[in-house]
Amino acid sequence: MGTWGTGPFDSDLAEDFVDGLEGLTHQQVIDVLERALQRVTDSGERVDGGDGAEAVAAGALVASTLPDSPIVIDPDNGPREPLPELPTSFRTSARLALARVLRDGSAMATGWVDSAEADQWRQKVRQILQTLETPTDH
Repeated sequence: MGTWGTGPFDSDLAEDFVDGLEGLTHQQVIDVLERALQRVTDSGERVDGGDGAEAVAAGALVASTLPDSPIVIDPDNGPREPLPELPTSFRTSARLALARVLRDGSAMATGWVDSAEADQWRQKVRQILQTLETPTDH
C-alpha cells in the first residue's frame, strides 16, 4: 500500500475507492459509500487499514456535500462525476465510522511511522468529523 500524504485521498486504497465510484449509478454510489462506512462501524475491536482508508474517503465525500462545507475535494482526487444527494443519515454513519478510525484499535491511527504525519492525519480527520457534526440550516 502506498501512502503519500495525510489527506483523506492520499493513499492507493483511498484512490482506488474513489476510482471505483466512476461509472456507477447514483444509487450504486450511495450503496458503496454506505457499505464503506458500515464496514468500519460494524468491525470488531480492530479497524482494518483498508476499511479505515475507505471510510475516511467516504466521510470526506459526505462532508463535502454539506452546505457551506469547508471540506473541498480537489477534482484530481475526487470522483469525476458529481455526487448524488446523499441521505441525511450518512452524516451520523460517517461520524461513527470516523470516530472508530481515530481510536487506538485502528490500523490507520497506529500505522504512522512519523508522529508529525500522524498528528496531521488526525487533525484532518477531526476537521471532517467537525464538519459532519456542525448543524446546517439548509
